[in-house]
Amino acid sequence: MKVLITDYDFPDVELEQTLYREAGVEVVTAQCRTEDEVIAASAGCQGLLVQYAPVNAKVFAARPEIRIVSRYGAGYDTIDTDAARKHGVWVANSPDYGVGEVATHALAMTLALLRNIAFYDRDVKNGTWHYTSAGVIRRASDLTLGILGLGRIGKRMAHVGRNCFKRVIACDPYLIDGDFPAYVERVSKEELFAQADAVSLHVLLNDETRGIVNRSLLERMRPGSVMVNTSRGAVVDIEHLLEALDGGKLAGAGLDVLPVEPPETAARIVQHPRVLLTPHAAFYSDVAADELRRKAAQNLVDWDRQGRPAYVVVAGREGGNEP
Repeated sequence: MKVLITDYDFPDVELEQTLYREAGVEVVTAQCRTEDEVIAASAGCQGLLVQYAPVNAKVFAARPEIRIVSRYGAGYDTIDTDAARKHGVWVANSPDYGVGEVATHALAMTLALLRNIAFYDRDVKNGTWHYTSAGVIRRASDLTLGILGLGRIGKRMAHVGRNCFKRVIACDPYLIDGDFPAYVERVSKEELFAQADAVSLHVLLNDETRGIVNRSLLERMRPGSVMVNTSRGAVVDIEHLLEALDGGKLAGAGLDVLPVEPPETAARIVQHPRVLLTPHAAFYSDVAADELRRKAAQNLVDWDRQGRPAYVVVAGREGGNEP
């Protein structure tokens, strides 16, 4: 088997190369940014290990020898899963590597906004020393936490947040009632935005969720509420979010992800005084990063040896590395 690591922003890929070397798998690396670059670099490869590079119908048509694509991360929006299914290509991901990291990052951003931590820091460094400088602070234990998307990370967010808030509510139309923890109240999407003092987003990016947080939902939020996004940047309409911040509907927003990454330094969302930003880092700890890389890489070895990866998004043709 031959594998292409299409692209990566890790310091190196020695972990993956060691894993493949020990498994007898040939590996080549690139830093592809376009589908044409993926096609050019993947000659003779049966597997792709992908971070951000686009993998779509054009790639599958040009390289019919590709039988599996594994992505670093839980999301797989850079991979055209419909095209993969049509071409009989397996798609795999690594959905459970950093659940605790993302949930605690989301909670940290939520509490930092509610307690005005970053804004106090800014004021002190600018010479202002007063407990009211950053605005009114409400008691978190009187507030409602709302979670959009109650998958692995959303459930963990509910678990770590329930002792900080009076009430936890969530919306996830794809879960049955029995999959909601006893301490989480099920509500509709509209009810969630109307009732929560803090909303945390934990949804995959797809056609249904792209731009799901828009003016209509943001206008339902309580004055002085906050919103945190550690899922995907494109689930939030940034212009509508800025309107809500400028109009006073939202007291603050915490964003670990943006529609364009990295953003322009001068972008209004970057410079907004009530926005707390981190650089798509919610997933990260030293342990989680290694786990992410190992699980994503192992999917290809498992397919080669056993005919299927451990984490299946799309089931391809049977037969492992048989053509």
